[in-house]
Amino acid sequence: MSLHAGTGRREITPVQPLFLVGYPHTPRTLQGVHDPLYATALCLKSAGECLMLVSVDTLFVTRETAARCREAIFAATGVAAERILISATHTHSGPVTFQYLSMSSDPVLPPPDPQYMAQFEAGIVAAATDAWRTAAPALLAAASAPVEGVGCNRLTPDGARDPEAGLLYAVRREDRAPLALVLAYAMHPTVLHEDSLLVSADFPGFTRAHLEARFPGVAVLYHTAPAGDQSPRYHVRGQTFAEARRIGERLGEAVGAALRALPDAAFEAAAALKAARRFVKLPVRRFPAVAESERQLAEAVARFERLRREGAGHGPVRTAECAVFGAEERVTLSRAQEEGRLEPWIERALPAEVQVLRVGATRIVGLPGELFVAYALEIKRRAPARTMVISLANGELQGYVVTPEADAEGGYEASCSLFTAAAGAELARTAIELLSECG
Repeated sequence: MSLHAGTGRREITPVQPLFLVGYPHTPRTLQGVHDPLYATALCLKSAGECLMLVSVDTLFVTRETAARCREAIFAATGVAAERILISATHTHSGPVTFQYLSMSSDPVLPPPDPQYMAQFEAGIVAAATDAWRTAAPALLAAASAPVEGVGCNRLTPDGARDPEAGLLYAVRREDRAPLALVLAYAMHPTVLHEDSLLVSADFPGFTRAHLEARFPGVAVLYHTAPAGDQSPRYHVRGQTFAEARRIGERLGEAVGAALRALPDAAFEAAAALKAARRFVKLPVRRFPAVAESERQLAEAVARFERLRREGAGHGPVRTAECAVFGAEERVTLSRAQEEGRLEPWIERALPAEVQVLRVGATRIVGLPGELFVAYALEIKRRAPARTMVISLANGELQGYVVTPEADAEGGYEASCSLFTAAAGAELARTAIELLSECG
């Protein structure tokens, strides 16, 4: 059986006033919609096998949401859970869809709205079902696009980054009309900040719109690759929609150039489809005593205020401000540990799912949580074939998965992580093993 591909898209923009999540201590009830939020799906079928990818404009997709949606998709299509990847784009300008222990002390953060969650999950299931139902003969090509000027390592501008956007491009077989584009790029969607009260997909939404205007008929599935330490912080000229457009279109132009450069020979009419997954335990962090965490918070506040007084610039000041947020969250985690409230949240996050999908000569790794980019670079370096790594997939890990170096230095991401840096090595090792198993 030759390759078939289908797409589906459902809008998941909230229809009622809701809290916009992504920044602490800031009451952000939406006042309108700048650009819509979507669940976008791609279904691939070949030789009796089937795979699905779903990209969702939200900060996080929880394990519980992923499980419910996969079960419903299976009931509608017969596609098994291990063959379905659902990931969050990680926009910081959408409704609450999760609960985090580290954020539980934030007095303005509400729990997820049940009415919106029903709309949200129904949109994911409907998009995937539409993609399965509309699958038609297609050709598929894999590529990558070098990207500069969108962002870099947010902890240090010369730190690790992944300049490659991974691409899978499907066209209709009969006329080679654009059909679907899977795009994975490692960058936090945080051009827009806490002063924005409009719903938005942030710069990935502008990337998607740019590409869909220039390749009519294509449905872009934007996936955030491991970007726990990546952001536009040192590249933005402001936290505005105009800047989100500029950054997003810059990425879109790089991707578009790569697609236009694809030769006819790059497109294949058949592709082996396989899936594998494994569930792993991760090493849990031991937090300092409450008094020590409070001391670290005081130090973080003092450093932030000093840099702001000295006019150190947006990048260093924002990094220091985020370190304050992390130190606040660490106090919350230390208190939970002291009071015996940590274990239920760890149980919600574990075991962590590692997923690998094979699409012809390309492999796709799906990992939960916010991993630092070094782990994706390691997986890609050791992979036996061209590999795209997608984070925030099929669940979250109640925080970041940092490197040993970041763990030693402290800072925002390490402060609010439930798991030690060894968790990243375990996730990467498991992904590499599964890549070998998929052939």
